[in-house]
Amino acid sequence: MYYNKVEICGVNTSELKVLNDEEKRELLEKTKQGDEQARRELINGNLRLVLSVVQRFTGRRENLDDLFQVGCIGLVKAVDNFNIDLDVKFSTYAVPMIIGEIRRYLRDNNSIRISRSVRDLAYRALQAKEELIRTKECEPTVDDIAKHLGESKESIVRAMEAIIEPISLYEPVYNEGGDSIYVMDQISDTNSSDEIWLENIALKQAMNGLNERERTIINLRYYKNKTQMEIAEEIGISQAQVSRLEKGALEHMRKQI
Repeated sequence: MYYNKVEICGVNTSELKVLNDEEKRELLEKTKQGDEQARRELINGNLRLVLSVVQRFTGRRENLDDLFQVGCIGLVKAVDNFNIDLDVKFSTYAVPMIIGEIRRYLRDNNSIRISRSVRDLAYRALQAKEELIRTKECEPTVDDIAKHLGESKESIVRAMEAIIEPISLYEPVYNEGGDSIYVMDQISDTNSSDEIWLENIALKQAMNGLNERERTIINLRYYKNKTQMEIAEEIGISQAQVSRLEKGALEHMRKQI
């Protein structure tokens, strides 16, 4: 993709077809019956969905052509695995699949190299977490996952933290009318009292919309410089819960700002 053009992987994105819900349903039914033409039409008719997901990763300085192709793999997987008997929109199912595929690509191509054993343990821990959620119907703790896998709590924590993708200082957190706010813009500068004053007003207003636990996490994470694991131990929840609450709080603040 180019900044002033609408081309990605040689495709003019302005000409991408958009399917309505009825067309998607019809093509999905034909695809499940083995109609390859319908499958191709369904994939081509949802490329805009891939494009919209890829745009979320524009601040990572990655090759967007590569991300688009990886996103298409996620779309194909969504088409092939979607259950038409469930009362779920295809896009609701496809978007997480596309995002997951792109994130796996970014993790595997991360410049920070992680040993295979650590990465494998982290993926086993993620699988164990999903299994425990299904069986216990609640969020498992790090201790639960460690016992389930027969590993130490410390090794699980190290493995999970190792695969957390670092956030670029140039990643946009808000965009309106072409003007973006980046992560680095939210880092306070003690040498500029005017900037601190303006930033504190905006952040205070945004944080007012958070609940008490979210405010605590944001305060500890960005003002006290604590890691997610340190916060998890301090407030008595899992690192995964801290991560999820932090992302939700930042998303809420981004909308407020």
